[in-house]
Amino acid sequence: MNVPDDLRYSESHEWLRLSDDGTGVMGISDHAQAELTDVVYLELPEIGRSVAKGEAIAVIESVKAANDIFSPVSGEVVEVNEGLAEAPEPVNEDPYGAGWMIKIKLSDPAEVDSLLNAESYRERLA
Repeated sequence: MNVPDDLRYSESHEWLRLSDDGTGVMGISDHAQAELTDVVYLELPEIGRSVAKGEAIAVIESVKAANDIFSPVSGEVVEVNEGLAEAPEPVNEDPYGAGWMIKIKLSDPAEVDSLLNAESYRERLA
């Protein structure tokens, strides 16, 4: 399983990449996309929506199941990867790159400390 060291991870398999401008880009982990198999549909939140840590903010559907995606932090949705609505394949092919889903302006940066680092996430998957 691919678990990049520069990301933080939630227990529900979302990842967060922090930026210097106080935003975080998120998506689902390689483990999560592998469990889902082929993603066929993604419902992303509206830009401007306020979200709370742990809140369901998106829906992902695969050939196997539909699941909620949970926000790893609290904040405001400032950007979504709109291309995934038409072509969700990057979620499976490149979950940490082109398969990113949502950019959030963090309202409480200290929440990041409660997320798993790469080593802890790898241990959880073992």
